[in-house]
Amino acid sequence: MYNSLGRYALMAVFLLATLVCVFYTQYELAAVAGFLCLFVIWSHFRHSSVLMASKYFKNNDFVKAKLMLAEVPNPERLSRNRRGYYEFMQGNMALKEEDYEKAEYHFQLASRFPVGGKNQKGYVLIHLANLALRKKDKEKAEAYTKLAKELAESARSKDIIIKIEKEISKL
Repeated sequence: MYNSLGRYALMAVFLLATLVCVFYTQYELAAVAGFLCLFVIWSHFRHSSVLMASKYFKNNDFVKAKLMLAEVPNPERLSRNRRGYYEFMQGNMALKEEDYEKAEYHFQLASRFPVGGKNQKGYVLIHLANLALRKKDKEKAEAYTKLAKELAESARSKDIIIKIEKEISKL
């Protein structure tokens, strides 16, 4: 759970440790240090700073969350679980900025990946239904609401779905 700078520092430390161990003919320790360096490189591309961003996101510190998400070099390389949550957070931040097209794009992507659980996936679909309502697209809103209803577990999400269904009937 490091940001990019922390991971780069770890990579440098492990690489330096590998070189020092090779210099002193401690090949077993060099192999361990080299493996740890490769592990940090792998985790940099597969997990990136999404975990730290989620910590800030849950604490409603959206500025820091946005900075952490900006450190992700290539979202397509993230693991499936991290990618889903990455897109979910990006969509929520786009909603806060009132950039509805960008929010819909990110929620569409988040709906294709595991997000956290059935309830979280339900909230992604609820957001998509709300965005479809905003565009007055009744068919999409009904489809997303139907899917969200299947995944809704909490009372809050069920209440939101009922409100969305009332709004859909007004269209």
